[in-house]
Amino acid sequence: MTQHTLEPKLWVDNYADYLFNFAVSRVSDGEVAKDLVSETFLAGLKSAKNYKGDAAERTWLIAILKRKVIDHYRKTNSKKGKAEVRMNYSSASDAEGDWLEEQVADPFSMLENSAIENKELGLAIQDCISKLPKKQAQVFTMKTIQGVSTEDICNELDINPSNLWVMIHRARTGLMGCLNKNWF
Repeated sequence: MTQHTLEPKLWVDNYADYLFNFAVSRVSDGEVAKDLVSETFLAGLKSAKNYKGDAAERTWLIAILKRKVIDHYRKTNSKKGKAEVRMNYSSASDAEGDWLEEQVADPFSMLENSAIENKELGLAIQDCISKLPKKQAQVFTMKTIQGVSTEDICNELDINPSNLWVMIHRARTGLMGCLNKNWF
């Protein structure tokens, strides 16, 4: 797996538009989206020393932003006790596999229960993955959790990219059903 490094001086130029578009598609408010992107950059700077380089810089920032979106909905829906996060996934986007990070508690969050959430959700995700058909679980784990490239997965498992994305889609659908039933 390739090790990545952070270059915070380039974040605004390289990722601000992408992060803004991502945020505004989730919150439908340009000003809130700008604030969330700013909060993401600040959290990234504060957490840079914890960055291990396992994920690409943009992927890491998106994971932080996704948690900021969830935190935004939690704050606005605090009377309800749970956020109802509107998630839009498009097969046309390059966000394949990103939905999982939206579900995982942000390790950089100041919420006092995030460690508990991480542990419980991690167990729920592992349990749901274990209920998937073996090949779907394997492909999903390799692509989404381990970050193995599409080409490497296809070569290793002797499948084509279309088949890979069908399996990932089916795995996601199965996982979301399982998580909705057993976690949310």
